[in-house]
Amino acid sequence: MTTPYSGLNFRIISLSSLCLLALLFLAMPSQAQRVSLDKIIAVVDEDVILKSELQTRMAEVIQQAKANGQQLPSEAEVSEQVMEALVIESLQMQLANRMSIRFDDDTINRVLGSMAERADLTFDEYVSFLEENGVYRQTRSSVRKELTMRELQRGIVNRRISITGQEIENFLNSEMGRTTMAADYLVDQLLIAVSEDDSSTVTEAKLKYASELVAAIEEGGEFATIRTNAQQQGKFPVTGTNFGWRRLEQIPSLFTELIPEMKIGDVNGPIKAPNGFHVITLTDIRGGTDRLVKQTNLRHILITPNEIRTDEQAHELALSLRKRIEDGETFATLARQNSDDASSVVAGGDLDWINEGGMPPAMEQVIDSLDIGQVSEPFRSEAGWHIAEILDRREEDLSLEYSRSQAENTLRNRKFDLELQNWLIELREGAFVELKD
Repeated sequence: MTTPYSGLNFRIISLSSLCLLALLFLAMPSQAQRVSLDKIIAVVDEDVILKSELQTRMAEVIQQAKANGQQLPSEAEVSEQVMEALVIESLQMQLANRMSIRFDDDTINRVLGSMAERADLTFDEYVSFLEENGVYRQTRSSVRKELTMRELQRGIVNRRISITGQEIENFLNSEMGRTTMAADYLVDQLLIAVSEDDSSTVTEAKLKYASELVAAIEEGGEFATIRTNAQQQGKFPVTGTNFGWRRLEQIPSLFTELIPEMKIGDVNGPIKAPNGFHVITLTDIRGGTDRLVKQTNLRHILITPNEIRTDEQAHELALSLRKRIEDGETFATLARQNSDDASSVVAGGDLDWINEGGMPPAMEQVIDSLDIGQVSEPFRSEAGWHIAEILDRREEDLSLEYSRSQAENTLRNRKFDLELQNWLIELREGAFVELKD
């Protein structure tokens, strides 16, 4: 469906766009000039739109179009579209307010910090720049509005989107799905060329030399360094190609059966080909659905400081519980009696299997250092003092779960924009809007 505002983007503006908008404020009339001309030009449910808001947004659109070299329609058409955009924004902000969607000053400051980095300025320098030009408050307001609308849209629109199991299966089995889910490989290569004029003795010598280079790499040598050294030594002509990030079908067919079986850092060769002996290394992989995940099964006792227990007292209690475990008391029993972790206390502190990276960094660092069956000394995290015991470790293939999750996310993203527009149309049609001018 085409609407007067269907050509406008109601999604979150990128940080780079917000930086541009901050600069565009500089070209606009001052607030003092606008106030004398201000009047209400629209009533939107319980909110109003002022003439100055329309003028400011019109100036933004015109300035941004000029900066991007875009040709705008007539001023009347632009005004109509901008007015509709302001109406939709007002409706969303009113709904967000009723749903208590708020962003505190720390969050706004973090966004401004990112904008400052993009402008190659420190946070203080960026704030000073905005204040000197009289647009600091406008920029903070713009950031807060965009974050609020994004959170509102994400919450409401995602609840309207349904992805069935059959849709996921169809996507995974489709050509588009296989292409979308395919991995990218970063492959580096060297070649010791063989010509038709080479004698069998020379060819054997080149093969041996290629094997020596492979051995040097496998012993810890850096692939690129060894290739460079071989080129400089000049024993045999050595060339190299870093293929960059490529899908498997974009890599020379000589290597396509080898690469999927390789792990990051693996070296393969010498690989005989009509033009010589190749050596390849798999530098990195991104994307794809192969996920062999390290998991740890552990249990813990959490002692948190509170109104009647200081941090020092919590530490002392953790030390005493650790001593009782050493003396033979059962970990699970002590966890049920003492742990402040409501989610695991009934299970005797058992956290079940946790994926690598699934714990707070301070906790994961300690857990990684423990052996199976080992009980840790008390250690601190943001939650409090922990005692942990490693019950088991394993590697679990989560490829199927991961591929289905990625497919669902892809399908959801494809449906999001359409569903967002549908919701905005419903929001607009159900609102009271009275245009004064």
